[in-house]
Amino acid sequence: MVSKGSAERETGTESASPRRSRRERAADDPEKAPQSGSNSRIGWSPYDEGPRSRAPLWFAIGGVAVLGLLGGGIAVMWNMKSPSTAAETATRPTSAPLPSPPPGKYGFAADRSTDPEPITVKEIFGAKKKFTFSGRGYEMTITSKDKKCTDGALGDKLQKALKAGKCNQFVRASFRDKAGKVIGTVGVANLTTSKTAGAVAKSGDQKNYVKPLKGKDSVTKFLGAGAGGAKMWTHGHYAIMVWFQNKDGTKPDKNGTKRVSQAIDDITKATIFKALDNRTLTGSPLT
Repeated sequence: MVSKGSAERETGTESASPRRSRRERAADDPEKAPQSGSNSRIGWSPYDEGPRSRAPLWFAIGGVAVLGLLGGGIAVMWNMKSPSTAAETATRPTSAPLPSPPPGKYGFAADRSTDPEPITVKEIFGAKKKFTFSGRGYEMTITSKDKKCTDGALGDKLQKALKAGKCNQFVRASFRDKAGKVIGTVGVANLTTSKTAGAVAKSGDQKNYVKPLKGKDSVTKFLGAGAGGAKMWTHGHYAIMVWFQNKDGTKPDKNGTKRVSQAIDDITKATIFKALDNRTLTGSPLT
């Protein structure tokens, strides 16, 4: 299975820039850092591109492959960085001065008490079904706002961590690339604090990961079948979980793994991190 704001994300490796990114600062934070359908298995460990690698860990269990996630928090397990954030360079147009965020890399988003407004599918994943990022095209095929956080998670350990962290929201969306070769599900859970979000990320392993959300289209309907990879990391009091795979369920070769990892990076940058970066800076939903 495949595994990756103005305030930095959970984990990171060294950067070529003299100024440390939030991702890299996050690597120093200990708080940062899928019972599955019968269709998954652990099979291999993909390449590592180095400092900017997005490769997840691939699993195979039984006869069909199911995404597994080895916990240990955000990208630490795979030595991968989380997607870079738009808030590092973006400014939010407003006629009034922005509120001063609390200290720390996650600002308002570090705790639900300073970021109390509920998240929505539209805010986290955007309204556009089709979009491009760096010239690469993607499509969002289905979304879900789970009535209970545990409805979007697989595995007793992950479900217990969500309950312990008083998760009150879990939103998911599934995507495909333009060619219809790469498919995946992205989930975001709303926990009470950065610490409880970190505990959720650390609960992941071969049996505990985000539940793949099958689409009704001819491509993402195959989510969860075949070889796939999963990954978890955090942004403040939010736990972010991904499950990505080849549409045909085969294990990607080296180039295929790069393609899947690139899709994870592109999709999360274009959707969830725009919203979470805004909450880090303002403590309010992105409008």
